[in-house]
Amino acid sequence: MKVLVTGGAGYIGSHAVRELQAAGHGVTVLDDLSKGFRAAVPSDVPLVAGDLADPGALDRALEGADAVMHFAGLLSVAESVSQPTTYYRTNVAKGLALLEAMIARGVRRMIFSSTCASYGMPVRVPMDEAHPQDPINPYGASKRAYERLLLDHARAGLVQAVALRYFNAAGCHPDGSLGEDHRPEEHLIPLAIDAALGRRPGLTIHGDDYDTADGTCIRDYIHVQDLAKAHVLALGALDHGEPFRAFNLGSEHGHSVREVVLSVERVSGRAVPATVGPRRPGDPPRLVASAVRAREALGFRPAFTELDGIVETALRWRRDHPEGYGSRG
Repeated sequence: MKVLVTGGAGYIGSHAVRELQAAGHGVTVLDDLSKGFRAAVPSDVPLVAGDLADPGALDRALEGADAVMHFAGLLSVAESVSQPTTYYRTNVAKGLALLEAMIARGVRRMIFSSTCASYGMPVRVPMDEAHPQDPINPYGASKRAYERLLLDHARAGLVQAVALRYFNAAGCHPDGSLGEDHRPEEHLIPLAIDAALGRRPGLTIHGDDYDTADGTCIRDYIHVQDLAKAHVLALGALDHGEPFRAFNLGSEHGHSVREVVLSVERVSGRAVPATVGPRRPGDPPRLVASAVRAREALGFRPAFTELDGIVETALRWRRDHPEGYGSRG
């Protein structure tokens, strides 16, 4: 199968490109390189450097495609609160342009990179796919809106789609060739690693008075390569079952902020200087996935089951690539 990967020069998309190649699929990448890096795309993979809003770029990228993995989008909760228009334009309007171009070319298969932020505040933990979707920020709302858009088009017989709702993506490719390079970085594990390596003054823990064992928030961390493998599994399941399906992707185990800090200290052998700051608005005490549906329907079973193993890959990348990928060009 030939697969177009939008956002394939980014963190999760680049890992998916690698897994698609390993599974024998042909791959083309469409990425505007505003967040991704040319160096993250294998030299033998065609890269169309363009925006989803550019019909010409879409036309070139979709040439010969059988399916699309759609990673291109914005993902910062905090930024979405201050720039909601940008998030709806990018995550919904540009995504619709992609879908229209697919349908016009007869490309009917899509795997969509979604998020557990579409659920909002948990009413039960672990969270399964039947959990109410009531997002509390524009990022989650924009992803929820695109899921609904796919559902409606699937019901109309225009597309077969799977939405994969990630919990907390973490880690880097085990061979050290791909890694997390967000600018600015907002994710806990790389921030804690940078604090341990002395590349930032310290880590701020946002609140230690939650109703958890150590007072800090609990999150479900899943290795990025396991996420990428799940996309390949979902691709194989697209032509079976309902025209639109959603699956949670998580480890089904929660780790608190302090547990992550301790893991980074164990793996790095260095202290993580940390101070406690105020809570961030809208941070739930616990977010933990139920991944039963993905396990039963897709055969999804994460290979990285221990937090220290996830942290080790992330530490190796950040230690060996202090400047990340360097420039985006």
